[in-house]
Amino acid sequence: MEKVRIGLVGLGWVAQIFHLPILTQMDDVEVLAVCDKDKSRAKLIAEKFNIKRWYNDYQEMLKVEDLHAVDICTSTDAHLPVAVASMQAGKDVFVEKPIARHYDEAVKMAEAAKEYKRKLMVGMNNRFRPDTMILKSFIEGGELGKVYYVKAGWLKKLTADRAWLTKKEKAGGGVFLDLGIVLLDMSLWMLGFPAVQRVNAKMYRHETKSVEDTCLGFLEMKYGVSVFFEASWTFQSEQDFFYCEFFGSEGSATINPLRIHKKLHGNLVNVTPVKADSPQHLYKKSYENEFKHFVGAVHGFHPIISSGEEAVQRMKVVDALYKSAAKGKEVVLR
Repeated sequence: MEKVRIGLVGLGWVAQIFHLPILTQMDDVEVLAVCDKDKSRAKLIAEKFNIKRWYNDYQEMLKVEDLHAVDICTSTDAHLPVAVASMQAGKDVFVEKPIARHYDEAVKMAEAAKEYKRKLMVGMNNRFRPDTMILKSFIEGGELGKVYYVKAGWLKKLTADRAWLTKKEKAGGGVFLDLGIVLLDMSLWMLGFPAVQRVNAKMYRHETKSVEDTCLGFLEMKYGVSVFFEASWTFQSEQDFFYCEFFGSEGSATINPLRIHKKLHGNLVNVTPVKADSPQHLYKKSYENEFKHFVGAVHGFHPIISSGEEAVQRMKVVDALYKSAAKGKEVVLR
């Protein structure tokens, strides 16, 4: 079977810590080239991972290299131009979340995928964690009964190498587009994408200027499902945390660690099927599973999970949450 030839654009922490270490070890992948605006970084990373060629201009890489796909790990402001140019050049695209800074940019990317008949996948690696996949099968099988409430949160302190996330022109927004969108996606995906009907959001800027560093959100969905989430770079807590809890008429479940409880004969029984792996192992495994899925989709083995079209619908909710925070009132989605 022919190897999938990939070019990677943007060599920040996510590319160095997850994408390149995993992609360069996959038997059915060849990373032909890497690209970064910083020439010295591009050269250094190419040498570190034994990649033959490096560029500081993605347009040149697209002209020279015979690629099947492009992996985009740039700051969010560059997602649209790099993705459209890649698809125009006949390449499938994997782009790290969020797909774009705004709904309108996401629409343009999804339309380009249709126009040029290319695959567009958005990196939502938490869908590919072994524990979340197990829990989704329980929810889809009706093991929790009717799920009516989801509560999720994520605190992750910002590091110096991710400071661009606090610049609105580059990131589009703050902690919500960094962490909160993962919680939103997890809730929608687990529940089978019920339509979001109304949203409320409150955002704070304690240690940032142009974007929010803390976000609280409440969503009401079709079928009477309510979702509350909290995301922050600056919660005063001893340690970072990530959780997602689901409450149904016949049971409840939580992620990180995975725990599933079901009502049986009047008692709440722990029916968690496997021993939980460490958070670090689960996180790494999520990227491995995600890239295997993308490569399989490029080969044509299966359709894309976390497609560009799906991301467009998610960004519609994102824009509504930012609008709610700005106006200080509920926003109804039509």
